[in-house]
Amino acid sequence: MSHSDKLQVDQAELAAAWQRVLPERIAPGDRCEVKADEANQHTLRITIHTAGHQMYDFDFKVTYVDSREVRVELIDVEKDNVSVDERTDIIQQLIADYQRHLHECAQALHDLTHA
Repeated sequence: MSHSDKLQVDQAELAAAWQRVLPERIAPGDRCEVKADEANQHTLRITIHTAGHQMYDFDFKVTYVDSREVRVELIDVEKDNVSVDERTDIIQQLIADYQRHLHECAQALHDLTHA
């Protein structure tokens, strides 16, 4: 990776940008929280709270591989603050949707990250 392709954006600024753009990408009624990862300046911790009666919380780690590409990892799925089996069809579908939305959000922020 060339030096110019590294992420050059301040982590707090990046987290704020994600917090602004991600709600436009996820389902109406879903909520998200974006926080800087204290262990890695190129990583954000994102929690998506699903709307409706399911009340799931999906925790993701989004790491910038370079200024354009992100790696999205699912950390945990919880319901009422208890980890749930993430292998069920409905949860797998939600995970796939949220991962797609996270990649879309990263693309929407290319102007900021690809300086």
